[in-house]
Amino acid sequence: MIKRYAEMRPDQLEAALKANPVFIAPWGALEWHGAHLPLGLDGLVAEAFCERLALEIDAVLLPSTWWPITTLPHAYSMQISTNTLCALWSEMLHECARVGAKTVCLVTGHYAQGHEWEMYRIAQDVMQRNPELRVIAASPLEILLDDELLDHAGLRETSQLLAVRPELVRTDLYQTGKPGKNAVLGDDPRPSTALAGHELFQRGVEAWKNAVVKWDRDTLQFFYGKRTAAYRPYRQKYFKGSWEQAILDWWKSRSGDR
Repeated sequence: MIKRYAEMRPDQLEAALKANPVFIAPWGALEWHGAHLPLGLDGLVAEAFCERLALEIDAVLLPSTWWPITTLPHAYSMQISTNTLCALWSEMLHECARVGAKTVCLVTGHYAQGHEWEMYRIAQDVMQRNPELRVIAASPLEILLDDELLDHAGLRETSQLLAVRPELVRTDLYQTGKPGKNAVLGDDPRPSTALAGHELFQRGVEAWKNAVVKWDRDTLQFFYGKRTAAYRPYRQKYFKGSWEQAILDWWKSRSGDR
């Protein structure tokens, strides 16, 4: 049975913290993923992934949160400001430490460049101010360190949603053409399968289990350094003081014919 924070009595939470002081926080988005996928894909995938991880490692599952920064420009994408999100992450993580968590897995289904850059920064800042806390912050597949897995509305994201909510996927509505038309950054989603999605989930869960058990703070700092380095060229080219403007400028460069 999943230990859901919102459904636990105080005595149950106290026992859970004594047994295994690990919290898992799913983070989603309401963002355009083309005509073939729902707007809440990021949160739906993150939540399902976190449920599996919580069962595997006997952790406490926090309620999902759906507010990101830097969603793809579209009339139906929603986002909040960078300052608001950073404050929310920081205060949430501090509260987890105050309650008694020793490890927090912040699992984001939304992995836009600015969103993740700030997530890494906040995770490291909170750990510095809470010496006994580890914050493992990444997307479900990110700690596999294979950026080809991190597509958008493409083969791999679609496969993951097929694994957990197949009724929401309509690959027959996929629109061929440039990303500005179909939101796809990656391979054609039409060959996606639920089996492939389950396999990706399992690989991700095993990697997160390993991280929870084996990664110390030095390993986490190395990981954040590596991920930050991967996004540094984007930051240097597009960030001029605003992540919100950066995503607009980047999308203009990616959404047309290449």
